[in-house]
Amino acid sequence: MEFIKEEIEDMSYPEPSRIKHEETEEQIDQMEEKEQQHKLNDIKKLCDFKTHETKAKKLHTCSQCGKSFSRASGLSRHLRIHSGEKPFKCDHCGKGFISSSHLKKHLIVHSGEKPHVCSLCGKSFSRLSCFKLHQKTHDEVRDHVCCDCGKSFTTTSQLKRHQRIHTGEKPFKCSYCDKSFTHSGHLKTHERLHTGEKPFNCDLCGKDFISSSKLKQHLIVHSGEKPHVCSLCGKSFSRLYKFKLHQKTHDGVRDHVCSLCGKSFTTTKLLKRHQRIHTGEKPYTCTQCGKSFSQASSLRNHLLHHSGKKSFSCDQCGKGFIFSSNLKQHLTVHSDEKPHVCSLCGKSFTTTYLLKGHQIIHTGEKPYTCTQCGKSFSRASGLSDHLLRHSGKKTFSCDQCGKDFISSSNLKQHLIVHSDEKPHVCSLCGKSFKWLSCFKRHQKTHDGVRDHVL
Repeated sequence: MEFIKEEIEDMSYPEPSRIKHEETEEQIDQMEEKEQQHKLNDIKKLCDFKTHETKAKKLHTCSQCGKSFSRASGLSRHLRIHSGEKPFKCDHCGKGFISSSHLKKHLIVHSGEKPHVCSLCGKSFSRLSCFKLHQKTHDEVRDHVCCDCGKSFTTTSQLKRHQRIHTGEKPFKCSYCDKSFTHSGHLKTHERLHTGEKPFNCDLCGKDFISSSKLKQHLIVHSGEKPHVCSLCGKSFSRLYKFKLHQKTHDGVRDHVCSLCGKSFTTTKLLKRHQRIHTGEKPYTCTQCGKSFSQASSLRNHLLHHSGKKSFSCDQCGKGFIFSSNLKQHLTVHSDEKPHVCSLCGKSFTTTYLLKGHQIIHTGEKPYTCTQCGKSFSRASGLSDHLLRHSGKKTFSCDQCGKDFISSSNLKQHLIVHSDEKPHVCSLCGKSFKWLSCFKRHQKTHDGVRDHVL
């Protein structure tokens, strides 16, 4: 019996404390597994949320070029490329930037620090990006290839800029005229033609320029270097484009023809400038008086009139001139030299411009036509004065009587009324006249000419 009792005792269930302990360990394992699963689910949800959030954030799209950004600040910064706005200014040179980071990089230029040195040629750079680009020139790496023409570039930005040639895209629009550009830099330079701003100054003569490239070209003038020599006539040029234009004179190539009058030109630029004579378009406006011009150079010259600066003086009479060309023309007054002779009538002139204007009298040509009334003129200046009559604008006022005139020449003629000057003197009787027309009429009395018959 005792043996059976002991056996029964041995077969009894484990102690409750042991059972409790074993169950607790299992539960802990299960709980840990569940906890880990929850954590994995949370991480997955977070990744899914971030992916969804990134996709959602790509909703900031540029209305001008369609480029998308994950942040509104990225879009705002990008829009400055289209508008040309550069709010971050350098205190040293006044150059503007679209972001503070770009300004920060630029400031290294002024510090003179160039920590990145090329081990192959010794050239040093202030920026790591410029240094890396330079290294590609040694390795001849141009890994960004245009799929349209096969041309290769060292950077993505250079490739994108190039591709606009194929697409014809010109996203940078001028705020003053309808002209648009493929590069933001070209837009900035162009707008300076409207504003008259010339931030690049020549240290040698003080002349100002709208771009650093124009200043660089100008500096060749001071060096006297003329590396481009014509093999046909030996004439040399400081600039390549002038040399190429000169070569066309030998070839007789004028392949840009005006569809309105048939006149031909060596470049597209010259043709476009000429066509404004027919259209009457004057995109360049003076901010001081509102006068408009068909050419940027005319506006620049006009602005010098407002400045009143006369840098060129005549050694013989002391008269001052704004331009060297005006002084050169004036000097013929003192010499009485008239080297430009008309082959048809023998009349001579002090300048080529006056001779050409005179020759139109013989041909009867009137290439400049008014689009409003159809009237034609032999000179562009005649059309310009005529267009002012249509506008009714009289911008030139007499200081003495307040009378207004449409042109400076009309005002100049009027001022004789207020003076006692009588410059036209008859050599036969000594009588003098204020007006040339009156003087010519008087001469007829001596010649006995009576050419008006009733």
